[in-house]
Amino acid sequence: MFTRYKLSVHTATPDDRQKLANLIHFEIYVHRHLDWRSPLDWLGHQPYLVAEQNGRILAALACPPDPPKVAWLRLFAASSEISVRRAWEALWPEAHTQLLETPGLKRIAAIPLQNWFHNLLAESDFQETHRVVMLNWEPGRQAGRAPVSSPVDVTIRPMNFDDLVFVEEIDASSFGSVWQNSRESLELAFRQAAVATVAERHSQMLAYQISTGTPMGGHLARLAVHPDFQGLGIGYALVRDLLSQFERRGAQSVSVNTQQDNYVSLSLYEKAGFRRTGEEYPVFQCDPVSD
Repeated sequence: MFTRYKLSVHTATPDDRQKLANLIHFEIYVHRHLDWRSPLDWLGHQPYLVAEQNGRILAALACPPDPPKVAWLRLFAASSEISVRRAWEALWPEAHTQLLETPGLKRIAAIPLQNWFHNLLAESDFQETHRVVMLNWEPGRQAGRAPVSSPVDVTIRPMNFDDLVFVEEIDASSFGSVWQNSRESLELAFRQAAVATVAERHSQMLAYQISTGTPMGGHLARLAVHPDFQGLGIGYALVRDLLSQFERRGAQSVSVNTQQDNYVSLSLYEKAGFRRTGEEYPVFQCDPVSD
């Protein structure tokens, strides 16, 4: 039976950490953004709200901006003791109000992986803007088996920590604001990477990729080529190099995702041997302020 008593909404604090952990790990209705950080790592970043009743946390919502112009819905969780709609109606208006007061914020976005969260967004101020499609590569496929060769004078080497300042520049110039990563996120991605490489010419960085490990092999999490050097085969060379590295490690598959309408990326991945899995997820956005 859903509880009907009044909920108390307040900003989450470090003292709430264990209660939040229980909510996130043991409840059914939990949305977690695909992120370099766990939901608990966002404590201290605002907005991060909880709804309590008699000292028990029954719901939580976190959507701190990162990078500064974009706030992804990184966590929404509701206890089985409360309806998800009531939890949303208790938390989202307050979080939205806080975001409206955030200087420079242009977009609020979410990628719902479950139908119940999809429905909440669709009934709120959010609109579906596009979709993300999943692709998968397996060793032994014929497509993409051409020998790996880099464009003339381009070298592929392992990424190091000092490269991140240039990785951030390439990232910002290659993606629209909603898909950009902050320096802090890129550093976390680098630290979690299984394979991270850069392409350079005469010590000038042209492109990078960051891939993580999975139980089946790997996931190509980030690939960017500076706009001035796109169309030269550099991205393809990076992808084929990382696939070769995963194959040598015995990977059974490597996954990647991209926007449904990003035809350049789709063509590159399919050329490298990736195939669509049939999985796709909507991207919802709302504009907190008018441009």
